[in-house]
Amino acid sequence: MHAQPTNIRSPSKLLLALEGCRASLEYAATLATLPILHSAQRGDGHSVLIFPGLTADDVSTLALREFLRAQGYKPHKWGVGLNLGPREGVLDVCLDRVKRLRRESDRKVSLIGWSLGGIYAREIGKLAPEDVRCVITLGTPFKGSPRATNAWRVYELASGEQVDSIGDQRFASPPPVPTTSIFSRTDGVVAWRCSVERETATTENIEVEASHIGLGVNPAAIYAIADRLAQPEGAWRKFDRNIGLRRLFYKDPLRHERGRDWVPQLWEAAA
Repeated sequence: MHAQPTNIRSPSKLLLALEGCRASLEYAATLATLPILHSAQRGDGHSVLIFPGLTADDVSTLALREFLRAQGYKPHKWGVGLNLGPREGVLDVCLDRVKRLRRESDRKVSLIGWSLGGIYAREIGKLAPEDVRCVITLGTPFKGSPRATNAWRVYELASGEQVDSIGDQRFASPPPVPTTSIFSRTDGVVAWRCSVERETATTENIEVEASHIGLGVNPAAIYAIADRLAQPEGAWRKFDRNIGLRRLFYKDPLRHERGRDWVPQLWEAAA
């Protein structure tokens, strides 16, 4: 059993300040490595619905959607404009969209959620597991204090909801479908411990080196997404970070719990 996070601080101001610069470098790295990324296993044509992060819209997920289209999937916008938090009716609209995509294709839909968008993906996975193939989140704070981010004030302004009303464990339970949390310890917006899932037979964590706003254009994250979506329906297997060159780019995401994380974290020391 994994211990629940307590007294987690938000990421350092240094990491926050570097977010924009790092995201630009990550996007450039993805463009440079596209031939390698496209060597990932091809898709089977099923639908993938992608949810943007807080105060973002479908433009922010364009690069990811175009990559997935080229890989053989049918990526879809969330289509609800700016993500301003859990406004009344928004989750119902998203749920209806998932069900419609399922009816139209007669196949389950994969869900990808970036940051706050991951909360939508996880909740829909709980509400309609019969329609959802898998859930993948990018830097989503689904457990721990809602204040363990550098965006909680933005959340309050955008949603009109007091962040303390969310509660530490309101969204902590995973959906009953294969679920992957992709996170970064150098995330400048969300405290990484808030994105670490309790691993079970159908849940997993993948750690990448990325900024928060660069997670959707980070080459390691994109490769992991492609690998996860390519898992056969009904035959999902966990990500194997020890295959070939993967071991160079994907660290043990639970090393802090296994007593292997003895080297002090530079970025945390800068907090």
